Amino acid sequence: MTRDSDALRRAAEAVTDGDLVVYPTETVYGLGGDALDPDAVERVFELKSRERSKPLSLGVPSVDAALRHTEPTEFAVAFARAFLPGPVTVIVERGDAVPDALTAGRDRVGIRVPDHDLARDLLSETGPLTATSANVSGRGSVTRLDDLDDRIREGVAVVVDGGETPGTESTVVDPEKRTIHRRGAMAGAIEAWLDDPPL
Repeated sequence: MTRDSDALRRAAEAVTDGDLVVYPTETVYGLGGDALDPDAVERVFELKSRERSKPLSLGVPSVDAALRHTEPTEFAVAFARAFLPGPVTVIVERGDAVPDALTAGRDRVGIRVPDHDLARDLLSETGPLTATSANVSGRGSVTRLDDLDDRIREGVAVVVDGGETPGTESTVVDPEKRTIHRRGAMAGAIEAWLDDPPL
């Protein structure tokens, strides 16, 4: 068994037990808990000292997996298939299983499919995880585990080491409203697609 597979196994077991983990993505390190378990989601908010009015995203291993937990329009699905996996968070209508705690009571949820093998392998094992940066709110995102805040390190059961990550935040986009809420990676390509969808 490789070091990576051992870490993923331990991380998956931790999530199943209701614990939190830190995992790498193609943007920054993420803080993961079972996104469909309100108690686990609450622990993520608590550990990050994040305002409950700010929703978290839903991390899944594929667009098809996202469709099992959301109710996107055909246009949103086409957009998601064009840009995911990738450093993009796609806002769509949530499904019934997605808890209010994750979305801050909103009817919509951000979907994240990381373009990172370790992250997707973990998500395939665990099911949906919270997709939020592994930092205390108000502090910088973590691209190297050496920079992981002690509060976060001590509050999780497993840290999956994926080396240094690129560090550019994901672009957050609502394809239905043709709106970019946060500019990050691939923002220019996203704007071009939304301006002239190749449908």
